[in-house]
Amino acid sequence: MNPLPDATTSATSIETVSNVFPIAKSTHNGVSVEYAHHPSRQWYVFRASYGRERQAHDFLVEDGAYAYFAQRYVEKIVQGKLKRQLAPLIPNLLFAYLTPSEAEKYVRDTPQLSYLSYYYDHFHRDARNYNPPLIIPPREMRNFVLATCTYNEHVLFVQPRHCHFKSGDLVRVIEGPFCGVEGKVARVAGQQRVVISLSSIGLISTAYIPTPFLQKI
Repeated sequence: MNPLPDATTSATSIETVSNVFPIAKSTHNGVSVEYAHHPSRQWYVFRASYGRERQAHDFLVEDGAYAYFAQRYVEKIVQGKLKRQLAPLIPNLLFAYLTPSEAEKYVRDTPQLSYLSYYYDHFHRDARNYNPPLIIPPREMRNFVLATCTYNEHVLFVQPRHCHFKSGDLVRVIEGPFCGVEGKVARVAGQQRVVISLSSIGLISTAYIPTPFLQKI
């Protein structure tokens, strides 16, 4: 069930969507792939077992595909010292912009990605009565990337029980690092934040957002 049903209703231009996405870059050899709209491609969600989403991301980028996985900064003790490092926001999940045949190739016919599988849509069935691979609508993906591409340490992947929504109103952030994000105002971890929905995956909470930075839409 989508707890924020209004978050994907209005149209967004291809240009606006495209300009949001950062360049996907491999950490292995520096290969970069820029997001570009393509009428035959969709946003697939994959599971990469045992925390190998970065490994899968790099393979896809090196192969010429566009891929994205959300990260945020966390503090960890490394050899007795407190260090700030990037860590996955949603462990094991990878998002890739592919044609159906490209997605099948990576999941079924690429031995190097034997650990990669589809994240299925358990709320729908296809013509064979199977759950199809989950597809994220472009506007929803844009909103997700806007909320997560700054690696802000206060961005959270949350459950509905952690969110205390103030109203049913949809808002847009008009100032600050989350400018452009659309969602609903809620108190999360004792702070006013904007919460967005990512299809059947879950909810993403921004960091603290001051009331003057919010516009009702």
